[in-house]
Amino acid sequence: MEKYIEGNKAAWEEAFDNRDASWGADVVEKIGKEDYVFFHQETKDVLRSMNLEGKVIGQFCCYNGRELLSLVKSGKAKKGVGFDIAENQVAFANEKAKELGLPCEFVAANIYDIDDRYKEQFDLVIITIGALCWFEDLKRFFAIVAKCMKPGAAIVINEQHPCTNMLATAGDEPYDPDHALECHYSYFEHQWTSNGGMYYMTQKCYESMTFTDFTHSMSEIMTGMCVNGIVITGLKEFDYDISGGFTAVDRRAFPLSMIIQGMKMP
Repeated sequence: MEKYIEGNKAAWEEAFDNRDASWGADVVEKIGKEDYVFFHQETKDVLRSMNLEGKVIGQFCCYNGRELLSLVKSGKAKKGVGFDIAENQVAFANEKAKELGLPCEFVAANIYDIDDRYKEQFDLVIITIGALCWFEDLKRFFAIVAKCMKPGAAIVINEQHPCTNMLATAGDEPYDPDHALECHYSYFEHQWTSNGGMYYMTQKCYESMTFTDFTHSMSEIMTGMCVNGIVITGLKEFDYDISGGFTAVDRRAFPLSMIIQGMKMP
């Protein structure tokens, strides 16, 4: 396992162990009451348009499993398989699947190391906010994703827009709330490290183990898909924030989020 991935595993498990009591507490209740919960409206619209009944769905970087659980239940899917590097998050997700009585399996794994056990297993793959940044090499990442997709399978990616790579956020040294749309960083900047923890999960500031993440341009994402036989069938860009980091520039005509749809070549 690459050193940065090993470090991220430890940092994510530390964050989950220190999670706020409210984080994830509503998963079972919300999934039981509402269809397609935990997805933004435009993503709901895309997923609702698909016939998922009896299909197998995979999610790469599934975190605590809530999105996959919601989608399997709402779409009446045959099965869901989620992968995440943090063993404690995966254990949580499997526990919630059992409580909900849903046919979901969550696997603790380094995505790069997923073997042929899952080859051509998925009719649909979903990738959601905050997944792609943890992988240095997107060609290698999408090679694994494509391997696990059936020929003709679909993929839906709902992610932060690459243009946000250029913006500073609250807490960054150059951040100025009066000029929040000013670009401070290179669009092509690549590697970042942080010991600032995961506030959204813990609701506290702490000196954490080191997180290492990578920014990717739109061309890196699309090339990573295309060279692995995934044809891009749709791209939608939005001026609203789904990361929680750019609320100061929400709805101000700057691209903040996106949905990419694709299909594995038959």
